[in-house]
Amino acid sequence: YAPPPPGPAIRTLPTEAYAPWVSRALAFVIDYLPYVVLQAIGSWIMFATQQSGCVTDVTQYTVNQYCATQDSTTGVLAQWLATLIGLGYLVWNYGYRQGTTGSSVGKSVTKIKVVSEVTGHPIGFGMSVVRQIAHIVDAIVCFIGFLLPLWDSKRQTLADKIMSTVVLPIEQ
Repeated sequence: YAPPPPGPAIRTLPTEAYAPWVSRALAFVIDYLPYVVLQAIGSWIMFATQQSGCVTDVTQYTVNQYCATQDSTTGVLAQWLATLIGLGYLVWNYGYRQGTTGSSVGKSVTKIKVVSEVTGHPIGFGMSVVRQIAHIVDAIVCFIGFLLPLWDSKRQTLADKIMSTVVLPIEQ
């Protein structure tokens, strides 16, 4: 007979021992701010460099003018570049940084970290990316999964429950 599997490294703690929802929400805003700024810059360049052209149709009885506006090549390239840089930032921030240290940029500012419930350590690059993708489940039913930490005893979202992760304050 094999011995029973070890219990979770993070035993059930009082609710106050887990990161509060406000800290998690603020970390999310801080994490996405650079991405939003990059997208705004790309969109502004695309809008500012639009090209317009008009054609006038003159017949015996009427004069009609037809105009069209389209995005310039420069604008489209700027938007794509902003998107690629932004996605690269998100993969680095949520995949590499959060996966290896437990904290994304926003979580570092708010002094919280994501750890495995089983080991108590950061979850690694791949699992951190999968955790971000799992947040789709939080959004499926009116974003209720993101509000779950408000009343859950471990302050977990549905993605946290799926991935067996908890968010804890960083001890100083």
